[in-house]
Amino acid sequence: MHRRTLLRASAAFGGLATTGWVALAQSNPNVFVWSGFPAGGLGDQVTRPMLEQMRGKYPQNFVYDSKPGAGGRIAAEFVKRSAPDGGNLLQCPSSTITLHPHVFKKLPYDTLSDFVPIASQCSYTAVFTAGPGLPAEIRTAADYLKWAQAHAGQANYGVPAMGSTLHLAGALLGKQAGVDLRAVPYKGGAPLLNDLLGGQIPVSFNVVSEVLPHIRSGKLRALAVTAPTRWKALPDVPTLTELGFKEVAFVDWLGWYGPAGTPAAKVAALNAAVGAALDTPAMGEVLGKLGLEVMKMAPEPFAATVKENHAFWQRVVKTTGFTPED
Repeated sequence: MHRRTLLRASAAFGGLATTGWVALAQSNPNVFVWSGFPAGGLGDQVTRPMLEQMRGKYPQNFVYDSKPGAGGRIAAEFVKRSAPDGGNLLQCPSSTITLHPHVFKKLPYDTLSDFVPIASQCSYTAVFTAGPGLPAEIRTAADYLKWAQAHAGQANYGVPAMGSTLHLAGALLGKQAGVDLRAVPYKGGAPLLNDLLGGQIPVSFNVVSEVLPHIRSGKLRALAVTAPTRWKALPDVPTLTELGFKEVAFVDWLGWYGPAGTPAAKVAALNAAVGAALDTPAMGEVLGKLGLEVMKMAPEPFAATVKENHAFWQRVVKTTGFTPED
């Protein structure tokens, strides 16, 4: 796209956003941003400070709240059934929208047709992480796979939930490497991390923010990342793509979604507000500490990314042979 065309598109988008704020002000004094997970998780750590950057700058009050349960599906169903007026939005990890349709047999919504992508917030890689339960000489994913072939009964990796992106990353790696890696499920990331640090489980796939402090302190070792290119917070850690496992290349993200039918002008206004908050130095500091990267996209390219990721996880589930749950 030529620069002049880009400028026209930017001006049109800006005008649409202004129109959207007028429409939002008329229909919604508050914008509720709903999380499907308990307080204290990654969504909280990113979205609460982001809303602080938005406070007082717009006609609406932004209110962050949660409806936890069913892996985020309760909040998603609530927002899906809400009026498409910009008053109730879903804040969730990408897996809620792009992976869940392939790992659950029944969902009370269609993630592609019942929601409109509004704004991406940040992206994060998964880290293939080793703890003290793995011999100290194993420093890379290639080392681990050789060890796993020779220690089939011990080739376990921890996962916070079966059917999660972290579980499927290990299943896909084992499939691509021809090594039988056995997933050991935990009830969430916290107990998994405790056992990884304690040596009860040798390795796991983890969200970067969970393990970054322990990697920096030397308590854990980062064997590889799933991002297609090296991750800014872990520049010395190779990608699985570099190691020859090109299928295991993905990042997850946090984003906002509204009910299908939310007017384009309101979507544009909300997208612009999220983007402005992400541009602040305060949010740069928040994301940097967590090892996350800004992911700022206009609504249309964000929607295209959602569809692409949806198709990616469909292929992964089929390749790994994971059986969808009820």
